[in-house]
Amino acid sequence: KDLKKNYILREYKLSDCIKGITIVNQEISIVTLFLVIFYYLYENTVQPQKLLFSSFALTSIGYLIHIILDINKLKTVNVIEDSKTVIVVLLFGYVFSPLLHTLTDSISTDTIFSTTFFILFFHLLLHDYGVDGFLVSKTISLNCGIFASICLASRLSTPFHAFVLLVISVEVFVLKPLLIEKVWKPIMLLPIIAMTIYYLIEISHLILIVYLTTLFFINFLCPLIFQRLHNHKTIIQGPWDEALIESDDDSTKKQR
Repeated sequence: KDLKKNYILREYKLSDCIKGITIVNQEISIVTLFLVIFYYLYENTVQPQKLLFSSFALTSIGYLIHIILDINKLKTVNVIEDSKTVIVVLLFGYVFSPLLHTLTDSISTDTIFSTTFFILFFHLLLHDYGVDGFLVSKTISLNCGIFASICLASRLSTPFHAFVLLVISVEVFVLKPLLIEKVWKPIMLLPIIAMTIYYLIEISHLILIVYLTTLFFINFLCPLIFQRLHNHKTIIQGPWDEALIESDDDSTKKQR
């Protein structure tokens, strides 16, 4: 009589699984857009000055949203300190961009591109999506993103192009997660996907198909597979297990 099955098993709705996994597709789409920016810089189809000013404008808007949501940041001292940090990072990035631009001259372009692909894959694999896991590592994921940016920047035509890509990489891999964890809603994925599709149509239809297939598999098939397998999961509890302290929410659910 003391044997119980699935006493603390949590049930998941398919809609909740689909909403929860949108954060993964968000990161995939953002990384894809970053690679699109690199492609335009690599092909010299866009002026780096325009990209730089646009990135500054978007970062400023994001920073305003960030400090509005965080009351503790609404202090003049914090804004001044953040401004000093931005200036120092920009100066160091501009000074060292000629060095970074020639850092991998002895390595072939194909090797750089292949290495970047695997590094960005590890960035996506180790990224913090808000769920604890043994693979999650913010530090390694961030380092993978920055290292991939340096590798790509070394293949651009001028040091200023490399500087612009490095600035955007800091915004994408360092600053963006700080804002996303506060404001993210599943509906925000739609404009990101639309923007990514718009640019991929101009670049490659094959890459677009791979991108859409990946999104469909992750956002719909993976939650469906997870839910169906989770329904077959069995957890057995008995007197041999450690005592569990029930929360008020658990007690309320049982009474219902």
